[in-house]
Amino acid sequence: MESSMEGCQTQFIYCNGAATEVLKVGAAHHLSGTDVLFLIIPGNPGVVGFYRSFMQTLHGMLGHPVWAVSHAGHCAPPGSMDMVEDASAADKRDAFGLNGQIQHKLIFLQQHVPRGTSLVLVGHSIGCYMILEMMKREPGLKVLKAVMLFPTIERMAQSPQGKLMTPLLCQLRYLAYLPVFLLSLLPHSLAALLIRLLFSSIPALDPSVVPPSVQLLSGDCAVNSMYLGGQEMRMVLERDDVTIRRNLDRLIFYYGATDHWCPVSYFQDMRRDFPHGDIRLCDRGLRHAFVLDAGREVAQMVAEWIRRSMRT
Repeated sequence: MESSMEGCQTQFIYCNGAATEVLKVGAAHHLSGTDVLFLIIPGNPGVVGFYRSFMQTLHGMLGHPVWAVSHAGHCAPPGSMDMVEDASAADKRDAFGLNGQIQHKLIFLQQHVPRGTSLVLVGHSIGCYMILEMMKREPGLKVLKAVMLFPTIERMAQSPQGKLMTPLLCQLRYLAYLPVFLLSLLPHSLAALLIRLLFSSIPALDPSVVPPSVQLLSGDCAVNSMYLGGQEMRMVLERDDVTIRRNLDRLIFYYGATDHWCPVSYFQDMRRDFPHGDIRLCDRGLRHAFVLDAGREVAQMVAEWIRRSMRT
């Protein structure tokens, strides 16, 4: 099922048996194996609508098609679609867990991107961990560059935000299901008003993030996001130095200076251990959830990095 709005095309598909939203900007129907495709692997929640402004700016500056693939189950599929094709099969392969989400991205590439397409992977937060795993599991992927924005690739539960969220996501997650269910019953207009109130402290809020935030209140989407978050706290432990070293010339890391999910000490460790890597520290005061108010600004930075790297 497809829809188009403001130069973006939205598709809902089943991938690895789970409902998946794909957002496309530029050349949606004519991708060939000779193209360069920018593919966004989102953070958590993996709702692609949050990246709309980022994607439009990136496409406008570079001209290449830019796609974003949601995490499995991190969407509100149309009424004609269930969240999964086969519930028992989805449970068996843990489709909404961290490993299932990584497999989901690899299957998406196999089924929906022509073989031989050159990829620029752009990860955000846990999406960076997924990209490293994708490159590890499928070393034949034709990845030109992988851009890691605010990367949560190690010691998540030990980070300041991880220490706060681990009890909620791992021990108390089920207690959050009732308020999530009640919020899902709100009329769309009231839910949008609530979101705007929650974000009222962000003066430059990108209005395009309000609809996906409302989508996140749809119940199943939020539950799947919390389930993934609990697995992140338990499974994202040691940094994968082997994969990083093997692909160092293709990786760009961008850490936040005030990021409570990956503190500056993680950046300093990376710089010490990989002195020849392209590892940057934000000097613009950007938040971990940059899509809320700085999607265009970050896209402009990424475009410049890619332009320079393509010339060398």
